[in-house]
Amino acid sequence: MAAYVLKRILQGVLTVWFIATATFLAMHNVPGDPLSGERATNAAIQANLEARYGLDKPLTEQYLIYLGNMMRGDFGISFTQQNREVNDIIREHFPVSATLGILAVTFAALGGILWGALTSLYRNRMPDYVIMFLVILGISVPSFVFAALGQLALVNLNSLLGVSVLPVAGWGTVSHMILPALVLGLGTMAYLTRLMRSSMLEVMTADYIRTAKAKGLTPTRIFTRHQLRNAVLPVVTVLGPAIAAITTGGFVVELVFAIPGLGRYFVQAVQQLDYTVIMGTTVFYGAFLVFMVILVDLIYGWIDPRVRLK
Repeated sequence: MAAYVLKRILQGVLTVWFIATATFLAMHNVPGDPLSGERATNAAIQANLEARYGLDKPLTEQYLIYLGNMMRGDFGISFTQQNREVNDIIREHFPVSATLGILAVTFAALGGILWGALTSLYRNRMPDYVIMFLVILGISVPSFVFAALGQLALVNLNSLLGVSVLPVAGWGTVSHMILPALVLGLGTMAYLTRLMRSSMLEVMTADYIRTAKAKGLTPTRIFTRHQLRNAVLPVVTVLGPAIAAITTGGFVVELVFAIPGLGRYFVQAVQQLDYTVIMGTTVFYGAFLVFMVILVDLIYGWIDPRVRLK
């Protein structure tokens, strides 16, 4: 097990290094400069950035400085927000994105397992057709479209009832979180539904299921103790990346619902060519995704020892 853990950690470190290097090279090849033109900052900020991060030095030296700072957990100072460090932006706004992401993942996981199991039980019947049609919609339609439609429907509902059933936008209470979490989790729920359906159909034809039926076990016991328990393992495998993807991938949803999460600052940084914020948040997101993948791999390896041999 120790060798398996060490191997996965080493792979994760190499992946984060590749993400950091690719981000650095991509940002230094993007046309434009946040320190000049319409986005020009004052002389004090520009001198501070140039002195601390060697922006006037060759690209190789800048890269080494960037890696050294990153290894110390220092992502630098924002080019466009005066004297504000990227670490502070992440520290203050990632918890908002994480809260929204956890709610969305909970909704997606519970819905995916429930609907996937239901479609397998009613295979090639009306419930299966209806749910799979909705699954295709959930996978095909972008989340920002569902966000706009959800807001429109909520505005009409509030107007019809004469009371505010749920807030249309904003952040601060549980009621503000419900609609954004549902919208953000729809795509993942649709994917997990398909995965759960395929896994359930495979388990239902396994030899041990036929053996359980031959022993006279009740259908409910077979479903809960054997079919559902074994079919959910592939879902567990993808939950790590799904958690990271939802937690860090709700940029547009956060903008639509005016949520003060990290995604809003990432989008603003892209628009303003704020190199340090872009590189810092990208590396942070990448490291978080790698961490979740490794964590799920280790859990899966603990559940199924056969995985450690691969």
